[in-house]
Amino acid sequence: MRDKDLYKQILGIQTPWAVTDVEVSMAAGKVTVHVNQEAGAPQPCPHCGTPCPGDAHRTRSWRHLDTCQFKTLIVAKVPRVTCPTHGVVTGQVPWAESKSGFTALYEALVLDWLKEASIQAVARQFSLSWNAIAGIMQRAVTRGLARRTQESPTRIGVDETSFRKGHDYVTVVTDQQEGHVLHVAEERKTSSVTSYYDTLTDEQKAGIESIAMDMWPAYITATLEKIPEAESKIAFDKFHVAKYLGGAVDHVRKQEHKALMGEGCDDLKGTKYDWLTNLRNLSRKRQCTFKALRASTLKTARAWAIKTLGMQLWHYVSRTWAEKGWKQWYAWAIRSRLAPIKKVARTIKKHLWGILNAIMLQASNGASESMNSRIQGLKVRSRGFRNKARYIQAIYFHFGGLDLYPEGARR
Repeated sequence: MRDKDLYKQILGIQTPWAVTDVEVSMAAGKVTVHVNQEAGAPQPCPHCGTPCPGDAHRTRSWRHLDTCQFKTLIVAKVPRVTCPTHGVVTGQVPWAESKSGFTALYEALVLDWLKEASIQAVARQFSLSWNAIAGIMQRAVTRGLARRTQESPTRIGVDETSFRKGHDYVTVVTDQQEGHVLHVAEERKTSSVTSYYDTLTDEQKAGIESIAMDMWPAYITATLEKIPEAESKIAFDKFHVAKYLGGAVDHVRKQEHKALMGEGCDDLKGTKYDWLTNLRNLSRKRQCTFKALRASTLKTARAWAIKTLGMQLWHYVSRTWAEKGWKQWYAWAIRSRLAPIKKVARTIKKHLWGILNAIMLQASNGASESMNSRIQGLKVRSRGFRNKARYIQAIYFHFGGLDLYPEGARR
């Protein structure tokens, strides 16, 4: 088989394109494959496909998969197309997408690597610049978002994840059932969530059964404004309630530990995580020590008991009985004479409607918290991102469930 026939087959070159020459430079370690069109071949518009007259040609080159140890380039004269609708545009080639200097197969290989390693590591592997690899990722995300069909999620989660230290966040909307990211927006404002809701049809909005979130006012306001019957769909899940109560217990412990140390008593020394950890996760030795502390008259022990009861109020099947249980809990908490506990109790009372929704709908923001953990792991692995646009792009790339590959190289 001649070299031109070989490259015609392995590149998938078809009429009216043909491989006209193959140059091998041993010194440079490079193979150059020349591809040209047959004379008089029709020129379809790359936007609408209408056959159009072609005039001048522009010589372009694309990086292709290596031939053994040799760097391989495809060089071709690409005609300009005069379309009555779209004007003068550059024609399309079958082995690469427009505005890319790489073939579809080469980009697909880079995308496979990007799923396993950082942009910097992939750039070293392929001996390309950071910007070249980032461009391939950006085109993949743009392509994937354009291909995404209108999804109709029934259970979604809204949460924020940190970009940098100092309360710098992005908002992430997650499909709780499919487990992928639906939407990412800068900040954690009302507009961060409404920008997602505005992409949904009225039918899709009505089809949402639950929206799990924390008690952040901006998310609540956006959802009440955009989603019909949102008062019965917003769910403040157990995780965030536990987080508030755990923080209150730790605050009580800190205050009491400081006071006890002033009296020469170190009973609470080294017990921080005993009060915050599930009893089943403590070692036997720690459980024995902690049992005595729980049975003591310490303020922290009382705060822990209130928190523990609150975590046991999520098993109800009747909204009426669930509401009675939480109101009894609130009565105990508000009379506890523990300022941090009373503060959380007032917050829970204000948002009790959403907590009851979470119990009745069995809605949890666990999928969003899991996604948050994965996103933070990505940030650590990538050693941070230079700006939020890059951060959001990486989230979509790794967790958006997108079809990322170019045409002709779909996995």
